[in-house]
Amino acid sequence: VYTELRRGMYGLPQAGRIANELLVERMAPHGYEPVAITAGLWRHRERDTKFTLIVDDFGVKYTSDDDAEHLLSTLRKYYRVTTDWSGTRYAGITLDWDYDNRTVDLSMPGYIERCLQRFEHPPPTRPEHAPHAWQTPTYGKRTQLAPLPDSSPSLDLQDTKRVQQIVGVILFYARAIDPTPLVALSDLATQQANPTEHTMKAVTKLLNYLATHPDAILRYTASDMCLWTHSDASYLSVIKARSRVAGYFFLSDFPENPDKPPGDTDPPPASNGAVSVLVQIPKEVLSSAAEAELAGGYYTAKEAVPMRILLEELGHPQPPTPLQTDNSTATGIANDTVRQRRSKAMDMRFYWIRDRVRQKQFHVYWRKGTLNRADYFTKHHPPSHHQDVRSTYLHDPNASRNYFEILQDDVDEDVEPEPPDGPVPSPPADSLSSNAHSDESGEGVLIPSHYRDLD
Repeated sequence: VYTELRRGMYGLPQAGRIANELLVERMAPHGYEPVAITAGLWRHRERDTKFTLIVDDFGVKYTSDDDAEHLLSTLRKYYRVTTDWSGTRYAGITLDWDYDNRTVDLSMPGYIERCLQRFEHPPPTRPEHAPHAWQTPTYGKRTQLAPLPDSSPSLDLQDTKRVQQIVGVILFYARAIDPTPLVALSDLATQQANPTEHTMKAVTKLLNYLATHPDAILRYTASDMCLWTHSDASYLSVIKARSRVAGYFFLSDFPENPDKPPGDTDPPPASNGAVSVLVQIPKEVLSSAAEAELAGGYYTAKEAVPMRILLEELGHPQPPTPLQTDNSTATGIANDTVRQRRSKAMDMRFYWIRDRVRQKQFHVYWRKGTLNRADYFTKHHPPSHHQDVRSTYLHDPNASRNYFEILQDDVDEDVEPEPPDGPVPSPPADSLSSNAHSDESGEGVLIPSHYRDLD
């Protein structure tokens, strides 16, 4: 039996593809076409009109009423169209535009309340200010013991499905509006296939946190639309000797000198809401803190590449994207000022990011860890820290300045002078001999580039 599909039907896997091909065919004679790379983004070949398409929702960027009417008249030839000129809702997200102050606030009112009702989660008896448990470090000990394996009883099939549903529902909210639960979600994602009673306690704590802090607001401020990134990693902070990497992406103004990495005395970019936050637990067991930091830069840069393309397709040319790290070794490897010897475990990552730096796609630079906005997403923090930094990542009408702006004041007061120009002194010859014994020799040693010719 042979069947020919002439029209898409809801529920069929082919329906979306057929509808998209039909839309392309109908819009092409009027000058509209999908952009070359970014899926779901369209443009007009001559007019300054671009729009995104999610199922049957159009989000349109236009600069004149005539351009908007041209798109509407084209769509009305083939489809029934309703319009929302205020642009207050798109893809389930509420948008509150303030054109006088050039800001837009994104929120999902009632989403968390409906989530708690769906999963029949009662209100917490006391406020919960941390989305995950926090273990107080054992200060003064040379050896920090790893957490013991989870030996609590496994959940039944019904509770397992409940955990997976909760993770999925909250993940959408965390990616769209409130990124603060992402670290907790990354932990739960590693456990949801075989959850235990300990996993259920972690889920309960996360729901209590969201019940305490519902209806978050993410604010974007008008800028030059230049992409900035921060990357960070926490070494051996996850069970089974895993590490966690994070990347923080936001749009701000252009650097003072786009052709060079930001200098120590350059002002930081204006604060803005995150367009994306990457939280990932690499499958590989990383062999050092430097390798973990380099992995963080690698994953962050990989995530930034399609963002750069998207911004350019939207009409915002990008200079080399500033990528901030807090590890000097990872920064040196990326900039080819530090050279490793024999370890190949880091080869793919450092060659990839180094090549992108050479292609002028990224400027990798160092800043102290307290100024790294990705640090929050790499490890567990005490409840007090979550309260301190919340106004950094989300809009708080009662906060005049955020956590990092206050820290930057201290940094500006303590800026060290630039080192004097001149050649770097060479090390003693015997310290570079392959036969000389040294604590710095051996597998995976990183050699500064000004020594490479002497090795």
